[in-house]
Amino acid sequence: MNAVLSAENLGLSYPGRGLLKQRSAPPALQDVSLSIAMGDSIGLVGGSGAGKSTLLRILLALEKPDAGTVTFNDAPVVPGPAPSLRWYRRAVQYIPQNPAASLDPGMNVERLLLEPLRQLRIDGDHRRMILDALQRVDLDPGMLTRRPRELSGGQKQRVAIARALVPAPIFLLADEPVSGLDLPLRNTVLALIEQLVHRDGLGLLFVSHDLAAVARLCSQTLVLSGGRIVEQGSTAAVYAKPQTVEAKELVTAAALIHRFLPAPLPAPRP
Repeated sequence: MNAVLSAENLGLSYPGRGLLKQRSAPPALQDVSLSIAMGDSIGLVGGSGAGKSTLLRILLALEKPDAGTVTFNDAPVVPGPAPSLRWYRRAVQYIPQNPAASLDPGMNVERLLLEPLRQLRIDGDHRRMILDALQRVDLDPGMLTRRPRELSGGQKQRVAIARALVPAPIFLLADEPVSGLDLPLRNTVLALIEQLVHRDGLGLLFVSHDLAAVARLCSQTLVLSGGRIVEQGSTAAVYAKPQTVEAKELVTAAALIHRFLPAPLPAPRP
């Protein structure tokens, strides 16, 4: 199956607040379209307020756009009751920016990984699925009895990734998954996601403001600014010769940051 997740002409505006209540608020998204097939690795980059989180919420069926559609294999994807979206959640999973906030502190790792299997009504040997997910993120089965407070930052992020993997999705939507991690942990998590995409053939939308991480993982890049996609193309081309002011600013910022890091900026993938 050559599954495809698509967004067509998405638009969304939030109502103004306070003194701006009677005015037209700037659109959060304007005429945004993208398509991700199995095996694709697409970076979505942009500064704060560009609309990245809004777009991600719409793709996750957590928010309804004012205009446009999201489809998965031509079937419409719209927010609704949890049972109506089980089919979609089995195929498309989310890796959060802040794993500490996404992991219930009252559950141990085994229960955290078991929960999506139960919620999505997935049949089979749940214990085996959980162990397989742990193995894929290089965590020992001894972790199963630990609670989030007993885990390091890197272990929490791996558990969050394992939780996304346990339903056996074919697409991952990752929201700044290495933001706030120190350099060794950042490289470890990026290597793990890279392996999942290039070895297992998962489709990836990698949302970030970090072009270095995008260059390592993604063959294509979309630049979002002011709720619009202002530039798109191969990551190598966007990084080497950006065509818009917004893309140039991101490339310049990435180069300046990595001048002071011990590791060089990873070369863009062709």
